[in-house]
Amino acid sequence: MAETKNPSGSSLLVASVKELAKQNLGNVSERYIQPQEHEQQMLHISQQPNIATLHIPVIDMQRLLSQESATSELDKLHLACKEWGFFQLINHGVSSSLVEKVKLEIKNFFDLPMSEKKRFWQSPEHMEGFGQAFVVSEDQKLDWADLFFMTVLPKQLRMPHLFPQLPLSLRESLEVYSEELQNLAKVIVEEMGKSLKMKEREMRELFENGMQSMRINYYPACPEADKVIGLTPHSDGVGLTILLQVRKDGMWILVKPLPNSFIINIGDMLEIISNGIYRSVEHRAIVNSARERISIATFHTPKHDGVLAPAPSLITEKTPPRFRKTELKEFLANLFARKLDGKSYLDTLRLK
Repeated sequence: MAETKNPSGSSLLVASVKELAKQNLGNVSERYIQPQEHEQQMLHISQQPNIATLHIPVIDMQRLLSQESATSELDKLHLACKEWGFFQLINHGVSSSLVEKVKLEIKNFFDLPMSEKKRFWQSPEHMEGFGQAFVVSEDQKLDWADLFFMTVLPKQLRMPHLFPQLPLSLRESLEVYSEELQNLAKVIVEEMGKSLKMKEREMRELFENGMQSMRINYYPACPEADKVIGLTPHSDGVGLTILLQVRKDGMWILVKPLPNSFIINIGDMLEIISNGIYRSVEHRAIVNSARERISIATFHTPKHDGVLAPAPSLITEKTPPRFRKTELKEFLANLFARKLDGKSYLDTLRLK
């Protein structure tokens, strides 16, 4: 049987931001200063209660799966994916006690002494582990964050020194959590397939035996929080992620997650599969001057040996393909070879 290669790329090694923050620096190193991000207009929706168009879409999974309310909720889902590129999902069925346990275990993991965390650090060959991602040059501006990134499913793609070596309690919690979110993601993409009026099973077959990766972001408090960025503006692959801010119509909107909810955002791959009907959303993360913060992003993609292209059932004479066909392996290799920059990578795949 041929060896299954891990799809993640590599990233230049950088210092731990958590360790930098421990030094109680009065000023942040120039390499982290990104003032241009804060010149862009930010709109906090709670301060604009009368602007109905900025009500974040909320999808109720129970209503989506109920015979009585499925049609109206599916219409809401279609509108959210088409007009916003993201939505909050409630009544999703993932246990809140499991989510809280995962959060606590992850905080403890990031609080491990540096001597122990070094066992899980990135190498020059692999992006997975502790560090930062998409760092391609020594003079590139850096995010004010540490991350822990790993491929979780399928299990044969796990790097042997990461998931299998995690502290036992964290490993057990993440094993359950990753399976729960994998099942949730399958249901969501199938419902999206229905709302797009794709052929039955077409979306399901694309994501069967697909990949799941996890990115855990740790944002330390920063003495110059208004000059740094926690996570560079970007769009990502099909995934479930908790977002602080999402850009819409040229403005940044501060998103406050509802209790016991997930924020689901459309990634570049789903924009391609939907032939541009659904759009991936550009998002970023900001940091706080007084307290640390952790977020967990779980990404779901089609199977690693698959082909990424607009769904055949969505291609007609009136709606020709808007993106060129590419192998998923090639898509990921090219994605990880670049620095994060909005939707610039997706733009290279658009057909004129």
